[in-house]
Amino acid sequence: MKTLQKTLLAVAAGSLLSMGAQAAVSYGNGYTGQPYIGAKVGQFDLDVDGADDPTAYGIYGGYNFDPNFGIEAEYVGSDDADYRGGDIDAKTYGAYGTYRYAFPNTGLYAKGKLGVARTEVESNYNVGALNVSQSDKDTNLAGGVGLGYSVNPDFSVEAEYDMLGSDTDLMTVGAQLKF
Repeated sequence: MKTLQKTLLAVAAGSLLSMGAQAAVSYGNGYTGQPYIGAKVGQFDLDVDGADDPTAYGIYGGYNFDPNFGIEAEYVGSDDADYRGGDIDAKTYGAYGTYRYAFPNTGLYAKGKLGVARTEVESNYNVGALNVSQSDKDTNLAGGVGLGYSVNPDFSVEAEYDMLGSDTDLMTVGAQLKF
């Protein structure tokens, strides 16, 4: 009988702690912050004569301090695109402050971000019998705007346009999962 009582007491305590944790997350109308992760795909727009624009793919994560303000970090890489009989690819790493405005009763929101991005563009091509490799690395002030739709409280989709420097832009669509 003592084992049964201990088991029931442990189950009851676990249930109460679980309910308390849920209440802490949804207590009143307060906002306790929300982390998220996401994936995106799109296209780089490189200001390089004769180069095809490479397809972009990336991951990102962030934290919303309240329904409007947050931070975000991302990595976006690319496939190899054609360039002068060789190839060109790009990648960027960024850290941003974000602002979201939710349109009332629609699930839609507008997003703006401003921060710093490091962009690396590497190319390999042939000039006659010579193989030429070039690399350009810049760290710049970067920003972007986007439009998103919250499918439910934990999942949303976004379309974004980012300016990563004077000669690199990025257009993406993605999805994010909130915790």
